[in-house]
Amino acid sequence: MPTEGMSRTTVLARYGVVDRFHPGPPDSETAPGLPAAHVTDDTDQAVIVGRLLLAGRGRVDPTDLAVELLAWRDRMQATGAASLLGPSTRRALESIRSQGPSPTSGRWGDTNGAAMRITPVGIAVPSRPLEGLVDAVVGASEPTHNTHVALAGAAAVAAGVSTAIDGGDLAAVLDAATRAARSAAERGFHTAAPSVAARLQNAVRLVRAEAGDGAPEARIDAGCAAIDEVVGTSLATQESVPAAFAVLVLAETVRPGGAADPWLVCRLGASLGGDSDTIAAMAGAVSGALGGVRALPGAARDQVAAANPGLALDALADDLLALRARA
Repeated sequence: MPTEGMSRTTVLARYGVVDRFHPGPPDSETAPGLPAAHVTDDTDQAVIVGRLLLAGRGRVDPTDLAVELLAWRDRMQATGAASLLGPSTRRALESIRSQGPSPTSGRWGDTNGAAMRITPVGIAVPSRPLEGLVDAVVGASEPTHNTHVALAGAAAVAAGVSTAIDGGDLAAVLDAATRAARSAAERGFHTAAPSVAARLQNAVRLVRAEAGDGAPEARIDAGCAAIDEVVGTSLATQESVPAAFAVLVLAETVRPGGAADPWLVCRLGASLGGDSDTIAAMAGAVSGALGGVRALPGAARDQVAAANPGLALDALADDLLALRARA
């Protein structure tokens, strides 16, 4: 949250490699003054998707999603936090407000709003068959992000989470994410954007090459520089989703087993700047699925719970896993 929108140079000057929760700085364009450990739109919208999955017994009704997102948007505006809305979501909600939900409301949604909130689908829906998972991703994304690139990015994250829950290691996660991205890229409206799957593979190769030698600090610096300068950290799906998987690989390069350490992964993601809250959310979701809840420091979990009353992530995760077991 505090580093969102900053350049990596500014992040390094203020925080170094982020090591704990910080409040939103006064000069933040998206979260000025928010208390440390306060969540952003990534978590809020993921919770909405998760609750709708439970209500729909594994399916997100597009109309219900539109209604819930509009209500959430109104709550954010009432608290002065409407700047947290991404451009694709804002544009789609305006269309839905004026014309009602339709497959075309997400016609121009090509940013990472679908990928940032898709984790509950990866928890609730098994990774096999892959097409079933992709169908669920499309259903949860269509109202705001019905383009091939946004669906590809969301499918990659969902497949990474679901494969990890099934017991897959980092290699299996990367393979599943790539295959899901290629499959989902055949869905939705076409827009001018490169292949998420190809850029994901390139990002992984780049980080392995750039951060392969030296002390951990040097590897982190080289890997973060490569992600920032070559992969990209904007809210474009084709940048931020590959960046998230590159962060997982960087954590593994820094320390064997690091991809399954969500605290390390989220700190690395937060240290990038750019759309850092979303990159950390996506990478942290996959890492959390790899490492399990015990990989998260108890003090950090307690701080998030205290800063966000009513979020109830533990209960939501349990219910989503129960939904997966029934599936």
